[in-house]
Amino acid sequence: MTEEEEAELDEQAEDADEAATDGLQEGDFVEIEYTAYTADGDQLVDTTDPDVAEEEGVDDQGQEFKPRTIVLGEGHIFEDVEDELVGGEAGDEGTVTVPAEEAFGEYDPENVETVSAEKIDEDDRYPGANVQVDGRQGYISTIIGGRARVDFNHPLAGEDVEYEYEIVDAVDDREKQAAGLFEMMLGMEPELWIETDEVEEEVPVEPDDEDDEDAEPEFETEVVEKETLYLEATPQMTMNQQWMMGKQQIGQQVIDQVGVDRVIVQEVIDGMGGMGMPGMMGGMGGAGGGDIEDALEDADVDADEIVEELEGAEE
Repeated sequence: MTEEEEAELDEQAEDADEAATDGLQEGDFVEIEYTAYTADGDQLVDTTDPDVAEEEGVDDQGQEFKPRTIVLGEGHIFEDVEDELVGGEAGDEGTVTVPAEEAFGEYDPENVETVSAEKIDEDDRYPGANVQVDGRQGYISTIIGGRARVDFNHPLAGEDVEYEYEIVDAVDDREKQAAGLFEMMLGMEPELWIETDEVEEEVPVEPDDEDDEDAEPEFETEVVEKETLYLEATPQMTMNQQWMMGKQQIGQQVIDQVGVDRVIVQEVIDGMGGMGMPGMMGGMGGAGGGDIEDALEDADVDADEIVEELEGAEE
């Protein structure tokens, strides 16, 4: 092979590498719209379309139907759909059929078991009820007397799923990326912002005698910059079950994927419009003579007369 032929092959390989990295890649944040039905078209699996949600009668479940932000390669949607999105760009759309084994699994008859009805809450003892038995989620297929047949397969097990999708846009703004992650994990989008803070941090220093293994470690204080994602903890978020059970994992995922140094959650307590609480500072029962005198004056009460009456009572 001549040098010219080798150079041409190298150039073709470089062009192929550049083409392979065009478009969206794993790790990218992307905003997508989609609607997924079982392949036979009978059952809605998920949608971001409010019109579809209304048509299917699921628009009253407290969920907002709008485009969603996901991270490619993180398993936020089925892998077959992710594979279609990689390399794509805003405006691309298509349909992907996800086979049952890659969607919600094949249907396994052995996952249908007969259990005592005593293990099921009395209010849930009817066919079709979603129940939890011995830590497993299932639904009742039949119930007769004191026995119930519980199907522990996923309700969509054995069903191929057809996804229609459209790539709305790549998401580069990190605050939008973080908001999208929180919405996906918590079902709500909290108020948040990113700032760079100067923080004092203790860092180790090299000992004077490096051969002294028994030397106490020494530290010095340095001022370092940290990118901080601030998050306002509203009552709705504070009571969110996913947040209560997994705030550490959720925060770490946001740190890793958005690329900030830390997450600070701020709880906001609104004031009461200047109304003091009895026994609290600034209130009628608190310390601070000026406040008490002002209150007496507003009530048209002479403080000197009160003192005289108290002294008379003591005598």
